Amino acid sequence: MRLASLLVTAAMAHAQPLAVQTFTLDNGMKVLVHEDRDIPNVALYLFFKIGSRDERPGVTGISHFFEHMMFNGAKKYGPKQFDIVMEANGGSNNAYTSRDVTVYTDWFPRSALELIMDMESDRMVHLDLDPKMVESERGVVYSERRQRVDNDNFGLLEEQLDAAAFLAHPYGWPVIGWASDIEAWTIDDLRHHYRIGYAPNNCVMVVSGDVSRREVEELAKQYFGGIERQEPPPAVRTVEPEQLGERRVEIRKAAQLPLLMVSYHVPRSADADRTTLEVLTALLTRGRSSRLYRRLVDRDRLALDVSAYAGKSLDPGQLVFYLEVTSGVDPAKAEEALFEEIDAMRKDLADARELEKAKNQLLVQLYRQQKTIAGKANLLGQYEVFHGGYETLAQAGEAIASVSAESVREAARRYLDPKKRTIATLIPEAAAAKESE
Repeated sequence: MRLASLLVTAAMAHAQPLAVQTFTLDNGMKVLVHEDRDIPNVALYLFFKIGSRDERPGVTGISHFFEHMMFNGAKKYGPKQFDIVMEANGGSNNAYTSRDVTVYTDWFPRSALELIMDMESDRMVHLDLDPKMVESERGVVYSERRQRVDNDNFGLLEEQLDAAAFLAHPYGWPVIGWASDIEAWTIDDLRHHYRIGYAPNNCVMVVSGDVSRREVEELAKQYFGGIERQEPPPAVRTVEPEQLGERRVEIRKAAQLPLLMVSYHVPRSADADRTTLEVLTALLTRGRSSRLYRRLVDRDRLALDVSAYAGKSLDPGQLVFYLEVTSGVDPAKAEEALFEEIDAMRKDLADARELEKAKNQLLVQLYRQQKTIAGKANLLGQYEVFHGGYETLAQAGEAIASVSAESVREAARRYLDPKKRTIATLIPEAAAAKESE
């Protein structure tokens, strides 16, 4: 047995399931507590189960907007006080919005635990939707959209790719929202979204670090127990219809390099095939020795970089390949090479050594995330929301290790089907002009 395999086998043997204690408040708010006394710090994550998936045409981007607004003042802690008070007590924070969730992250000394509970409960129920502050933050979000999408070739192409890949499901619209919707949200829209999205029964709190279940439960009851439950966001009933043929999007605009993105439909994160697809993706794109990097970057010099990503999703989502095409190279040549390598995955079994390497990479990543209290809090919350329960995290390493070459080939055949792919290409205007000569 090779050294790399021995190391991962040893890591798996010594990896213990995270000890988690849970309770649920009478209002439906679920709390996960993981005790880690290594350092006197705490990570507190709030997973609100609302994202762009829960929006509708006319109010897209509103979930991301609340990620901004939640730092702009509530009843007890006024405008900008959340950051000021937290930093004064040795803490820091962040937040992120996805298609499915909005997550608020706090890291602080254990001495500030009660304070952070107080601050988080304040903005969960008493957020100040002052019209002047709303308009100010609307301008900030609109500016962010211009920077990240309208004036960013990568963001613009990815937005067009998603819109083409999903005909019916809300995953087709951007998390940041369409420009006209950002301009049009009303105060009533905001109040409704806040009421259903930021209710305790729509939230999972994860507390990891120098705490005990008893003190967390006492504080949670004190600061969150009195918040009323609300009707949850309406269920998303739309199922994306099966894609019956290849779709293409092309953008021609000022750019230094061509870009190529290819999307395939994949099952939701809770599906067992997602682990196999992670291994498949690692075989193709993870590291300089991966198949696509060796072929497109090192050997044929068709791309400067290649990567792939399949985000967490409650509903069937997508696996996207990203290629930064080399200057002067026809994107069609890079596309051809990409599909040749994907076809090889669909036809032949992966070599035992490269399969072992890919699984080792994923295992190392999984265990590395569990080295910090923040990493553990985030993983526990993600597995609770996306994988059917935090308990499934304990089987994640074994699931990766058990993936076989045959299952990888079967997944490639099932999901990397040419009829079910969407291709988006950005061609620099200079290249477009040269072709027309």
